[in-house]
Amino acid sequence: MYTTAQLLKAAAGLISVTALHTGEQMADRASGALDVCTAAYWAAHRTEQLPAVFFTDECASLDLIEASEPTMAAIRAISAALDSEPCETNGVPDYIEHVSNWAATAPIGEHFPPRTSEVIGCILRAADTLTHQTAA
Repeated sequence: MYTTAQLLKAAAGLISVTALHTGEQMADRASGALDVCTAAYWAAHRTEQLPAVFFTDECASLDLIEASEPTMAAIRAISAALDSEPCETNGVPDYIEHVSNWAATAPIGEHFPPRTSEVIGCILRAADTLTHQTAA
């Protein structure tokens, strides 16, 4: 079993290799680019291939992500590293929406979303925070 910090580092590595996906669905088959939450899922499950639903069915992808506690722990850690709070869906914080939207949307007063390097940096800072918390 991998720690959440290790999963975050693996997710950052996946994004650096495949690219950051911010468009339709949770991954792009043509480019191989991954949404932040998809990278967390793949890092947590370390399968040979990403399940096909990530390219074709956002709802099914979200179901897989939400059902994976290691993935959700990684996503919550990324969310905690952001300067904003997650929105709520049905009275529950929506961490997936928070993290995916942050990576794909220009901040207020900006014209572009965070660069891929900024997204990777945030993921790695979240990993470092977890590492320091568990070491204390």
